[in-house]
Amino acid sequence: MKIRIGIVGGGNISETHARAARAIPGVEIAAICGNNKEKVERLAREYGGVPYTDYGKFLAHDPMEMVALGSPSGMHAEQGIAAARRGLHVLTEKPIDITVARADALIAATDKAGVKLGVFFQDRFKPDLRRVKTLLDGGILGKPILAEARVKWWRPPEYYGGSKWRGTTALDGGGALINQGVHTVDLLLWLWGDVTAVQAKMSSLLHKIESEDTLVALLEFANGAFGTLIATTSVFPGYPRRVELTGSAGTLAIEQDLLVRADLHKPAPSLIGNEAGDKNQSAASATVSDIRGHQMALEDFLRAIETNSQPACNGREGRRSVALVEAIYAAAHSGTQVSVSR
Repeated sequence: MKIRIGIVGGGNISETHARAARAIPGVEIAAICGNNKEKVERLAREYGGVPYTDYGKFLAHDPMEMVALGSPSGMHAEQGIAAARRGLHVLTEKPIDITVARADALIAATDKAGVKLGVFFQDRFKPDLRRVKTLLDGGILGKPILAEARVKWWRPPEYYGGSKWRGTTALDGGGALINQGVHTVDLLLWLWGDVTAVQAKMSSLLHKIESEDTLVALLEFANGAFGTLIATTSVFPGYPRRVELTGSAGTLAIEQDLLVRADLHKPAPSLIGNEAGDKNQSAASATVSDIRGHQMALEDFLRAIETNSQPACNGREGRRSVALVEAIYAAAHSGTQVSVSR
């Protein structure tokens, strides 16, 4: 199957999308669109495709079957809806957008147009994390009790100072939670199930941004478990993301994208595998050097197009993390417990 893809955005993550696309046989980059003419032209020279700075002209490029959105988060729904109306499949970078209302609008538009909608949540394709998902679905931990997730990362001042959109309410939707922490929010929902209520505190304790660089949330899961979530870009030098899940039968611990501990009342053999984790230095850098996760997500989306099936993280799955993030922000602003919308 040959498919022509349009890349939206001229930054680091769009280059990641381009590298992932070039690594897949049968995929051709048809066009690249972004506001920065120099960046877009450089990407086009290096990876192929016609450069555009006008989004309408980009959408009219033919032939092209799908778009990959790497633009600021608050533009995903608007751009995705316009693409869907042109009959293009839409694969968007996380999060699907910055509000549930916008996510719903994009989902409705792709449904109406009969095109596929997916979200780049590459954790869902990591071999060790898929194995953990299978173990949890099989009941290895017994009755759920506690989840602890820590995203204690570092971003230098220039990460925000050199960007027009990072850390802004309008285009980033917030700060450390919705940008850096959203992968872990999705991971918790995928592995441990829905959250019904939240409490939270947040502030910008280090960086001069309008949104938070440090957030702590208390979660109540539908399965009865409690949970804590820390998301920050203010912890030097940055530490690997860690998730610990505890049930009546023991605890599983994940670091970055690997299962690193399995402490069970009835130990099972060979739970700790020999998988190599991704090589991205996410805790201290936004640069994506290891594209394997994005490549697997793109390959999954292409299979969904080819077989007329749903991608592993479709629009409705991607909406779940935005609903939880929205509730956490509401709880932090109100100082009260907030229920998570469905």
